[in-house]
Amino acid sequence: MLELPASRTKRVALLGLSGFFMAAGANHFLNPDFYVGIMPAWLPAHRTLVWVSGGLEALGGLCVLIPSVRKAAGWGLVLLLLAIFPANVHMALHPELFPNVPSAGLYLRLPVQGLFMVWAFWATRPDGPSSPPSTGTP
Repeated sequence: MLELPASRTKRVALLGLSGFFMAAGANHFLNPDFYVGIMPAWLPAHRTLVWVSGGLEALGGLCVLIPSVRKAAGWGLVLLLLAIFPANVHMALHPELFPNVPSAGLYLRLPVQGLFMVWAFWATRPDGPSSPPSTGTP
């Protein structure tokens, strides 16, 4: 049985996080050329890195649903977002490579990456201290 957080807000955030990263990970395999195209030239093995990062995104999206590894999966997604940050910087610094994307959108990706990190961290933390069950006596 899937054990989700008690808080509705956290449940929605966790399920959204899971769906987002599973879809993003799958997209790395469905549209690898896009991801290869945003990678800085100094990184080696672009296609392999696209597959690895896509696999890790999908795995992280799945693992946040498993209570025993949820917290570790959240940290893994935060670290993965840090690892792919250079691609977002590369996009912002080279808008000529992305003529169909407004420059403002390329720069907006940078702080949005930080918001995704906060989302992954917060959604995978426990709901908070739970109070002990009531015994019915004062």
